Amino acid sequence: MYIKVRAITGSKKEEVISEKPNYFKIFVREKAERNLANTRIIELIAKEYKVTPNQVRITNGHHSPSKLLSVDIEKM
Repeated sequence: MYIKVRAITGSKKEEVISEKPNYFKIFVREKAERNLANTRIIELIAKEYKVTPNQVRITNGHHSPSKLLSVDIEKM
């Protein structure tokens, strides 16, 4: 399953907002440095879909605020 994410880094509080089906706006505290924000986004999406973080992968947008994530829900 593919999920689109709009990441806002350096926020004061973490929040996951589902704007449409399979589209999230995610606010994270971590800065977009040393892959910290991407790692936290993966953890939050894994928690949202109740899977482990290694079942979530960034497919497109590693260096961009708009990301495409792949969630492997078949291993559940």
